[in-house]
Amino acid sequence: MRARLGTMALLIGLGMAGLGMTTLSVAAKAQEGPPPPGYYNQPWTRVPDDYRNDIARRGYHDGIEGARRDFDNHRQPNVENRDEYRHPDVPHNERHEYQQAFRAGYQRGVENIYRGHRY
Repeated sequence: MRARLGTMALLIGLGMAGLGMTTLSVAAKAQEGPPPPGYYNQPWTRVPDDYRNDIARRGYHDGIEGARRDFDNHRQPNVENRDEYRHPDVPHNERHEYQQAFRAGYQRGVENIYRGHRY
């Protein structure tokens, strides 16, 4: 009986520790949060007119967002480290177009977000 209670207490403790870890990761994501108000109203955040279809426009925007996330998380800028660049959630035949636009948006983001900051 005593061993059974000890096992239950251990399981409850591990469950609470896991819940704490989940809470911490959720809190970290919330802290990352959305960009500050007006962030996407700056001229450099606008998708160029060259990107006419939705996949390319999304890729460019996602690239800027990826650069912002890397900066917010104090990571060195490297488009190759972005999962959404390496494994885009787009149809296979549109992958190349998305990645080219993502790379361009990421570079534009790095040029503007990291300006004046060491990385």
